[in-house]
Amino acid sequence: MPRPRKLLVRREETRFYHCVSRCVRRAFLCGQDHASGRSYEHRRQWVVDRLEVLATLFEIDICAYAIMSNHYHLVVRLGDSGHLSDDEVIKRWLHLFQGPLLVRHYQAGEPLTQAELVSVRDIASVWRKRLSDLSWFMKCLNEPLARRANQEDKCSGHFWESRFKSQALRSTPALLACMAYVDLNPIRAGMAKSLEASDYTSIQARIKKPLSQIGDFDESASGRHAEPAPTHAATNTPGLLEFKHAYTREKHHIHCSFRDYLALVDWTGRRIMPNKRGRIAPATPSALERLGLRNSHWMQMSTDFEAQYVQRSTCVNTS
Repeated sequence: MPRPRKLLVRREETRFYHCVSRCVRRAFLCGQDHASGRSYEHRRQWVVDRLEVLATLFEIDICAYAIMSNHYHLVVRLGDSGHLSDDEVIKRWLHLFQGPLLVRHYQAGEPLTQAELVSVRDIASVWRKRLSDLSWFMKCLNEPLARRANQEDKCSGHFWESRFKSQALRSTPALLACMAYVDLNPIRAGMAKSLEASDYTSIQARIKKPLSQIGDFDESASGRHAEPAPTHAATNTPGLLEFKHAYTREKHHIHCSFRDYLALVDWTGRRIMPNKRGRIAPATPSALERLGLRNSHWMQMSTDFEAQYVQRSTCVNTS
């Protein structure tokens, strides 16, 4: 029997989670329907645009994503919303929902009684918790996408296959393996031949950004910055959680340098696709040694992560 989401998402154990949403009855989220000749490729940008909006409103960071033909993968880090003021909470929530009339009067600066002000604070307290809640984040991602797709398809009913699946990532190796699994999805599916060509993935978005924006730092280069990346920036890219580097300003980050992670993903991609264009690195990336992972263990984790780890579960109704 599926377990309630509150039993699967335990913030005291880990803040990192892998989420998957899949379309019902082989419906197309994106991609090309060869039977009808209809293209749904434009919907990939819908997902990216929505992620970009939610990343600015929720206290939830995006670590990795990959948007496939009938499903998408998402790796997130749950943050804390306790530091947000009532006004900031209300401003963010009303960007997503209409909200009660009382709160809209408060936001407009209209005079309220003391009892009404207390009610507004109570409402803001509920919304504050939701702004760092995984179920509400996924609800605000999936519901608008479903409505928009149904409207375009001129149909009604379920668009997503049950509620989203989630799996806790309780260690740095598990997090990095899951991120690699997500970033390599288009390559394993035969949709791309390189990381740079893996459209609508976090790895492509990170590669296209200048290193000054990614925050990369070569820890082996005696404190010097790594060589700069191409300066063409990715468009409409959701805010991604930074990797660890010497000048990280953010309190939270992924405990691995971007250069090491890129080497890991590229090396793994070359191993699962021997005929991929480019040279196979002769040595295992140093990050593997630092994480204490054997090559075979890493390959098993990063190329078959969903089959091993993703638990099917039913989300608590948040409506």
